[in-house]
Amino acid sequence: MRNISNNGLLVFLARSFLLLFCQLSFAQIENDIANSCPIKSFPELFKKKDSLAVAKPLKNSFLLVLPVLFVQPANGLIYGAITQYTFKGKRPTDKYSSAFLMATYTTKKQILIDAKSNLLLNHNKLYLWGDWRYYKFSQDNYGLGSDIIPSGETNFSIESIAQPMKYDYVKFYQTASVLVTDNLFLGGGIHLDGYMNIKDQPLEIDNNKLTYHQEYNIAHRFNTNKYFIKGISANLIYDSRDNLVNPNHGLFANVNYRTNSGVGKNGSLSAVLFTELKYYIPLSKTNKQHVLAFWSYGQFLTKGNLPYLNLPAIGGDQDSRSGRGYTQGLFRGQNLCYFETEYRFPISCNQLLSGTVFTNFTSTSNRDRNIHVLEYIQPAIGVGLRLLIDKVTKTNVVASYGVGRHSKSFYVNTGETF
Repeated sequence: MRNISNNGLLVFLARSFLLLFCQLSFAQIENDIANSCPIKSFPELFKKKDSLAVAKPLKNSFLLVLPVLFVQPANGLIYGAITQYTFKGKRPTDKYSSAFLMATYTTKKQILIDAKSNLLLNHNKLYLWGDWRYYKFSQDNYGLGSDIIPSGETNFSIESIAQPMKYDYVKFYQTASVLVTDNLFLGGGIHLDGYMNIKDQPLEIDNNKLTYHQEYNIAHRFNTNKYFIKGISANLIYDSRDNLVNPNHGLFANVNYRTNSGVGKNGSLSAVLFTELKYYIPLSKTNKQHVLAFWSYGQFLTKGNLPYLNLPAIGGDQDSRSGRGYTQGLFRGQNLCYFETEYRFPISCNQLLSGTVFTNFTSTSNRDRNIHVLEYIQPAIGVGLRLLIDKVTKTNVVASYGVGRHSKSFYVNTGETF
């Protein structure tokens, strides 16, 4: 692991940062016990006190419609709207499900339409997971492997290795799993990725200098203008989380093995193994808002090859939230390992406002240069604020600011980061 020691300072800061916030918040736990107060959501700030005093039955659904206006490195200024629907069955043991639709336009002339769903139906016996997208997209590419950010260069700029690209993207991932025993689901899914109208910015064509994308696809006999990847998968899910929207405790584990048919006449069969783990530890018996959360996932090309844009990359998860501190797609490779830990804590007594502190680590491979996964690791740290929108479903709007090596980024989203 040649580069881990070079990241020592940032890793040390991340650990120290996390420890500091844990110590401060643990000191607050006793105050929470003595000074507890009714939970209040943001919409209740605009209601009359008389209406708040009237007892209302707990609702089983919540519809959130919000304008979108925020900035991300890969998109520039994003504006549009998001609709999120959270609901559950009538039984006390039924868990909340959520689905959202987002339509946005960006200052980089991107059109982004997302439909995402995590649904527990039939009294928690059927688990449906969906990720549907249509993008008219532009994105910089940076090459493969997590060694692309050199160590020891204080004047390095990520923009210096960026190569612009435009393309249209269609994604349809849908899995269905049935309960076979307590919290354990088995099922399968269908997967389609389509990349069309791909336009690389020319790089010294007279000198035969190709982009990262062109060089890789030509070497592995893929089209450089468009390609489609179609596959089916088998998946195993274990989910003991108390709430899919905002867990306070529990474990989520997912193993998905996907086989893809050939990509074009020169394409080869391929297989991808995806593993994911999320674990939530409550830190206070009196205030459930003190939570230590862990998220780790790995995506591994186990057979054949994939076109460049379909290789695992940060920001490629269902909610596009991995790699906070770095721009989406910065780290890409045949194999990817990701780990993040986040401490969530209340700021206001009524839980209207809460905070987070997080750290994450990313590693990707590049087989063409004999770079192995975990050989180079890129860390990041950050903080966030959470505003309670609905106290029954525990839905928050979350703003996060992350700092990585030679990189920083700001994010806004509905629901927890993971």
